[in-house]
Amino acid sequence: MRDDTSRHSADTRIRILDAAEVLFMEHGFDGTSMRMITGSAGVNLAAVNYHFGTKELLIQDVFRRRLTDLNKARLAVLDRMETEAAGAPLKPSRIVDAFFGTALRMAADVEGGGHTFMCLLGRTYTEPNEFVRKFLAEEYAECVERFLSALYRALPEVERKEILWRFHFMMGAMSYAIAGTDALQLVTGKFDDEEPARLAPRLMSFLLGGLRAPLADFGANP
Repeated sequence: MRDDTSRHSADTRIRILDAAEVLFMEHGFDGTSMRMITGSAGVNLAAVNYHFGTKELLIQDVFRRRLTDLNKARLAVLDRMETEAAGAPLKPSRIVDAFFGTALRMAADVEGGGHTFMCLLGRTYTEPNEFVRKFLAEEYAECVERFLSALYRALPEVERKEILWRFHFMMGAMSYAIAGTDALQLVTGKFDDEEPARLAPRLMSFLLGGLRAPLADFGANP
């Protein structure tokens, strides 16, 4: 009986997380109510309160469920590459693939929920909520610091603040690309080239091009 109760409790928790993940992705944190979550998950408010307490704690668990594994996977790739390099700087392309390519591979997982999560992450990046952004900054801190350090070593001729800007641009480009082509269709009309397998090579080419582009000449007059 106790095992059945534990399984039921675990199933309920997963249903709530799954429902909240989709709703937060579709409506944002502020636009998603607890009533919407309970209705989608088929549970009552008491169940959400029991497992998570508040909406703020719920969205933290929604992010941790996949973001922790994503960042661990990124760091595992970086660790392996740095061990193989034996102290030599890594190629920028390999660093970019380890960080962004790992995320794109998660985004390709439609059946397992990876795509929904990456869309949620992208929405959070482009439509910030102060509480969520602060939480994500803490969750990302170790992983981003490691990757930025690798980029600084790989590109010693580029100012660190320039690398920070380009990393910021790359994060935005990835978020926008994963979110879909709705915005593009607003200005181009019908756009049906959305084959998931093409997204990663298309975006990686764009990201590497931006990273390697000549530095801006801020002294030039417009």
